[in-house]
Amino acid sequence: MSDTKNKRRRVNPLSLAFLDVMFCGFGAVILIFLILDHTSTIAESESNPVLTAEVNLLREEVLEGEEGLVRLRNTLSDLDLEVVTAQGLATRIQEQIDDFLQELAALENTSIASEDSVEQLRSDIQQLEEELRRLRAEAEQQEGNNVRQFIGDGNRQYLSGLFLGGQRILLLVDSSASMLDSTLVNIIRTRNMSDQRKRNAPKWQRVVKTVDWITTQLPITSQYQLWRFDDDYSSVIDGPADSWLEVADRDLLNEAIDQVRQLVPEDGTNLEQVFAAVAGMSPLPDNIFLITDGLPTLNGRNSSDSVITPRRRLELFEDAVEVLPEGIPVNIILMPLEGDPSAAAAYWQLAQYSQGSFLTPSKDWP
Repeated sequence: MSDTKNKRRRVNPLSLAFLDVMFCGFGAVILIFLILDHTSTIAESESNPVLTAEVNLLREEVLEGEEGLVRLRNTLSDLDLEVVTAQGLATRIQEQIDDFLQELAALENTSIASEDSVEQLRSDIQQLEEELRRLRAEAEQQEGNNVRQFIGDGNRQYLSGLFLGGQRILLLVDSSASMLDSTLVNIIRTRNMSDQRKRNAPKWQRVVKTVDWITTQLPITSQYQLWRFDDDYSSVIDGPADSWLEVADRDLLNEAIDQVRQLVPEDGTNLEQVFAAVAGMSPLPDNIFLITDGLPTLNGRNSSDSVITPRRRLELFEDAVEVLPEGIPVNIILMPLEGDPSAAAAYWQLAQYSQGSFLTPSKDWP
């Protein structure tokens, strides 16, 4: 028994050497593991800034591409919706075209009925025209042919001989300083007064009443224009001077007369400029009323001499007549003015040449 225990306690040299070799080998492995550089497993991108930047840039491009792809998908969806909508509209339009073609075919098949409808319309129009004639006749019995009324002193009527017809009637009102009075002394005296005194001058008030009377005689179906002129010209109504206004528009016609009442006579008389403007109208007037008191004092260049002689005034008048279009009757109402003896003869000749009329009214006319 003791021999057996002694055998166990004996050490085998071979066993000890094997263990030493094993432990030495294991220690060598551990040493090698500790000696190795473990940083080699880290990504090169973390140690290279250039590569890192390129990677980040590529990542951003990928993200932008994904976002663009999303937008393209949304746009494609919108386009699909618009295509569907357009197809629906095209279908409805085609249906409407088919309906119109059917209606057209139905109308072509009912030509007789259409002729009956036209005859019915003609009958209705004829009845309306008869009713219009009846109403016009009643209006003439009540107010005559005038769109406006002129109320003067008493019930006196004058046979003036003026041609009051026409489709386009132009009224030319001389608003120069000479229209303030018939004498040179009173003209100079009134010219230095206030505007209100100038408007209330007796001669100018006669001019205003004359314009008022003429407008009451205009045909209701005609057109008109009303100009004032001195060294320049303009329409008394706001707007283009060469546009024609309707006589039937009573409110606008009343406004024109009110504007004439607000005019203040001043400056000289340039008749050539006014007649040149008449020649530029389109269409031309077919009747002209000229209310003045004497021959012009200015020429087309808007200049005047310091002293204007009667002979020079007659030359200015002849220059003005040369630019006036032919074939237009000129009805002249000549107010009195001293110191201009050639005016009456010159304007009378113009009225005769143009187949118009010439009137020198009395103090209580119109």
